[in-house]
Amino acid sequence: MTGKRTHVVVIGGGYAGTLAANHLRLRSDIDITLVNPRPKFVERIRLHQLVAGTGEATADYGTLLGEGIQLVVDSASRINTAAQTVEFASGRKPVHYDYVIYAVGSTGAVPASVPGAAEFAYPIAELELAQRLRTAIDELHPDAPVTVIGAGLTGIETASELAEQGRKVTLVCGGQLAPSLSEPGRRSVAKWMRKHRVAVLESDVVAEVRRNAVVFADGAVRPSAVTIWTAGFGVPELATASGLRTDTLGRLLTDETLTSVDDDRIVAAGDCAAPSDQPLRMSCQAAGPLATQAADTVLSRIAGEEPGVIKPRFVGTCTSLGRYGATLQVSRADDTPLRLYFSGRLAAKVKEAVCKGTLWGLRQEAKKPGSSPVFKGDKRCVQSAAAPQVVTNP
Repeated sequence: MTGKRTHVVVIGGGYAGTLAANHLRLRSDIDITLVNPRPKFVERIRLHQLVAGTGEATADYGTLLGEGIQLVVDSASRINTAAQTVEFASGRKPVHYDYVIYAVGSTGAVPASVPGAAEFAYPIAELELAQRLRTAIDELHPDAPVTVIGAGLTGIETASELAEQGRKVTLVCGGQLAPSLSEPGRRSVAKWMRKHRVAVLESDVVAEVRRNAVVFADGAVRPSAVTIWTAGFGVPELATASGLRTDTLGRLLTDETLTSVDDDRIVAAGDCAAPSDQPLRMSCQAAGPLATQAADTVLSRIAGEEPGVIKPRFVGTCTSLGRYGATLQVSRADDTPLRLYFSGRLAAKVKEAVCKGTLWGLRQEAKKPGSSPVFKGDKRCVQSAAAPQVVTNP
């Protein structure tokens, strides 16, 4: 040990960034700065509850970050790899780094190719967007029609949360309902939707969004007081702005240690990482092992050791259906679904336990790095499905 301290800047304070920052504290000679645009942690897996008014979706960083981690509330605008500094949107003085953990996450994306979508549709993937949507929902007449576009897991959770409150909901699939689930799992979701009078349009494709209607490719026009867009996703452009190579969707290209293919001082974690140009499904389930791997890669490099490689194992998805139902889909380690699933109130309790357990795991890691059973061992956890799903057509 030379006595020299290492400064690691973690960009992004979501599930992956917060966990990675806490995990870095396995060494006492590291200074850690966490950069995040908001002063509070966003529970993204609860944003659909925020929209429906059945729950909140933020937590205090004071309960989630370990001692000694400096929180900078700002947006990173560029990583200057030549100077080894992170620059900020506010214009504050750049921060020097020895290593960066790139954990900027992802967001929803409304396609410019669908007329009116960017102007009239409500995305849900960020806190401010969800708050705006909640205000719109609160102002609706109870009988006003609501359209949810995108029948991945985010769309299902949003539609079911609103339908359980008695809202008149139409769910537009643009293909198949819950395509990531097994056929029995999809039938379970469809049964819940029928019971709660959700109109599920599987093959219909949206051609236009208007202020009070949705127009389909076949010319049909359906009234819609509020249209919610949950299909597809985007990634912040920080990597591109910093001259780093990304995949076609903007995720940072890395090797299997999660190290940038352009700069071995930049290591990625979470939704914004594309290891070997084959990114994992965007989820809390992937964020956990990616975060610990990213932190371990940095720790190995500081120690002069060869980093390990990522070996995530999926176990399933747990999708809420309102507050009292859920579908728990069991999967193989490679994330392909088995025919086995569980549903009903017990599955709903499992889903809620997963949501609470995710924050509990972050707090455990803050108290004692490396101690959280949620994120250590073979790096498995059950996915709480409220992140955008990858689709080519809503």
